Amino acid sequence: MKKYIPIIFVLALIKFIIQWIGNHNYGFHRDELLHLSVSEHLAWGFMEFPPFIAFIGKLSYWLFDYHILGVRLFSTLAGVSILILCCLMAKELGGKFRAVLLAGICVLAFIPFYRNHTLFQPVAFDQLFWVLGFYFLIKFVNSKNKKFLILLGITLGFGLLNKYTMLVWALGIFVGLLFYNKARLFKNKWLYISGIISLLMFLPNIIWQFQNDFPLLRHMQRLNESQLEGISLWSFILDQLEITPPFILFLCGFIGLFFSKKLREFKFLGISCLVIFATMWFMGAKTYYIFPLYPVLFSAGAVFLESLFVKRPNLVYVIAVSVLLPMIYFIPEATPILPIDAFVEYRSLEEEDGRIELTGDYADMFGWEEQAKLVDSVYNTLTAIEKDNCVLWAENYGEAGALKILGKQYNLPNPISRHGSFWTWGFGNKNAKVWISLGNEEPAVDYVFEDVELVKIITHKYAIGEEHDIPLYICRNPKVDIEAWWKAYEPYIFD
Repeated sequence: MKKYIPIIFVLALIKFIIQWIGNHNYGFHRDELLHLSVSEHLAWGFMEFPPFIAFIGKLSYWLFDYHILGVRLFSTLAGVSILILCCLMAKELGGKFRAVLLAGICVLAFIPFYRNHTLFQPVAFDQLFWVLGFYFLIKFVNSKNKKFLILLGITLGFGLLNKYTMLVWALGIFVGLLFYNKARLFKNKWLYISGIISLLMFLPNIIWQFQNDFPLLRHMQRLNESQLEGISLWSFILDQLEITPPFILFLCGFIGLFFSKKLREFKFLGISCLVIFATMWFMGAKTYYIFPLYPVLFSAGAVFLESLFVKRPNLVYVIAVSVLLPMIYFIPEATPILPIDAFVEYRSLEEEDGRIELTGDYADMFGWEEQAKLVDSVYNTLTAIEKDNCVLWAENYGEAGALKILGKQYNLPNPISRHGSFWTWGFGNKNAKVWISLGNEEPAVDYVFEDVELVKIITHKYAIGEEHDIPLYICRNPKVDIEAWWKAYEPYIFD
């Protein structure tokens, strides 16, 4: 093992440096602001996702306050861990130096991972738990040591507390194990002990779902209507081809697991991956949902190619270079290693009507600081009595998250919003004398208040369209029952 440490360390260091450079550019993404906001309301579940991301957010706050580098460090460490595990899996699958190198290179060349391991989102940890689960399963096959089954169960438990897609992973593993050693593992009591550990870890979230009328189902229905409905079955596969060089190694992994004598004992992994892929495909899932499969298939593909070219080993180095070099150019599209002016030049973007259209993720990193500053400037025009009786009402979770997290530096009161989890935290002071409305359109504020004053239309050169030309109002004299108005909106909180 010692001889592999230097190359694994170098590859992991390269991954870490690239991510670290990208982490400090631009600002928080709207989803990151939501994930940090829920960390201030710790619970065993939230309207949009399980609780793990909130606990990591709280840990981040304790260690780094809300510094963007500290917050994103956790996703970056998850990404670096995935690279290390990919290399270790190549070794456990019987690979030698070249296979370990190629496996790590594949992770470096997999462009979507740079985006996933920049943003503070459950995705990075979901990928880590999938890969860690595969690693423990491979270690068990090689050692027959029951501790790896226990670690597998703990990993599954944490994975379920992070993202519900872990259930699809568990289904794939279950089916795959039916084809391992004639399904004898199902006679092993430690497999069931492992499953019980997972269930006990996940149980608090199941209870929370029961207590809150299963918001997961409502959220999934809304996602299916607004985001997943337009994803065709074939585009799910064709989207993988956009990352062609790593995708070839992905396919080599499948070929190796099913047809290579060297990997014969691990054929069940190929079956598991196939079941997971097919399940996600038929569910109409987003393309990135199956990205956690790539590292284990990269490892298998690297071992397969190393064994295939055993008489011409230098070809493995050629393959590694061929996989990595074409992808380097695209790294700035996935993680913001370039300052914004340099990125605009890199993408040859042109200004039109005072705006520059960035990609969705990058555009979602702009405008929040300016919104918080502007709300603060309006808030400070109020009298001391008005400040004590003021509500900040944001239209969506991004705006609310900006006021909640970025607003701390201005000592702004906690905002309210009728969007997602923010709705569950209530409407604040229903007898407030002054409301400052951010992002809500004129019909919405006119419906609630007698006196409405438009302060400013907020624009931003780089912000996403949804956050460009948004109104900021000062509102007084509610003409509806605030509590009833709030409660009536419950069916629409995911809109």
